[in-house]
Amino acid sequence: MIKYIGSKRTLVPRIVALANAVRAATGARTVVDLFTGTTRVAQALKGGGFAVTANDLASYSEVLATAYIACDAATADIVRLSALVEQLNALPGVEGYVTRTFCEEARYFQPVNGRRIDAVRAAIDTLARDPMEHAILLTSLLEAADRVDSTTGIQMAYLKGWAPRSHKALTLRVPELIAGTGTVARTDANDFVRTMSEVDIAYIDPPYNQHSYFSNYHVWETIVRNDAPPAYGIARKREDCRTVKSAFNAKPRAWTAFSELMRDVRATHLLVSFSNEGFFAKDDLLQLLQEVRGEVAAVPVAFKRYVGAQIGIHNLHGKKVGQVGHLMNREYLFLAGPGAIDIVASVAENVAFAV
Repeated sequence: MIKYIGSKRTLVPRIVALANAVRAATGARTVVDLFTGTTRVAQALKGGGFAVTANDLASYSEVLATAYIACDAATADIVRLSALVEQLNALPGVEGYVTRTFCEEARYFQPVNGRRIDAVRAAIDTLARDPMEHAILLTSLLEAADRVDSTTGIQMAYLKGWAPRSHKALTLRVPELIAGTGTVARTDANDFVRTMSEVDIAYIDPPYNQHSYFSNYHVWETIVRNDAPPAYGIARKREDCRTVKSAFNAKPRAWTAFSELMRDVRATHLLVSFSNEGFFAKDDLLQLLQEVRGEVAAVPVAFKRYVGAQIGIHNLHGKKVGQVGHLMNREYLFLAGPGAIDIVASVAENVAFAV
């Protein structure tokens, strides 16, 4: 799984425990993950036997969701996929957009790996026999590139000196696919909820502050699209990073967008992640959930901030400027819907919700 700010890696067991408790109490079986990102939560829910729909606006997220949520491991041709990955791993590198933009003009990858990424990305379009296979091979490439990058987990910047992992050779692997099938969408979440089929549980983890995932992961977006866009700045971001903005990244618009989403989503239970680094106040969120679903239970979880925040802010010369404000975040998991308080109580005794 690729490095991702806002990743729910440490929260996944708790999210799944709450979803399982809802299922035990109500027979729930369908889930939508409206801001799925790397699909980490959606994967865990699919692996737990839920019928999952994964939605996100990012092209890289659609690729990951196609591989991990839509694809059924039981019917995937692993022998063929393994042969294709072996063939891609044997390709010699070629100079291309990734090498020039992300290795020479910027320093996300060592040039030798940039050339390999360029070669592999071009070959995938030729070798893949259908969209599913195409997504699986692109997922393999994204994960391989992530293992040899030189960042702290976001692509707004790269490390001053090369990360030790960046010296490793780019090596693709067949992704660990999951049995079962799911549904994938690439749509604005507020538009999606107005037309979606009703589900039992909606997992909602929107951006809560000014940091745009489109800009934070522009390298993945460009590798997936393979569109060689004009780039700007030290980070060599896509030119459209200047214009592609989410309402959730703008404080004056975020609360309205979130409120509309909560009112429009067609789900019996809402499972909402909320961080104290966001625009919203906990009490406001609690009141909104009570208005739209009645009963609400909140579960607090403490966790370390992402690595870049712990390191601090440095100028172009590598000198640290300013101070790190805090090293720990407080996140809440809200469950809203019929019987929410009893459902949370049924799992709180068996799952460590606070760390």
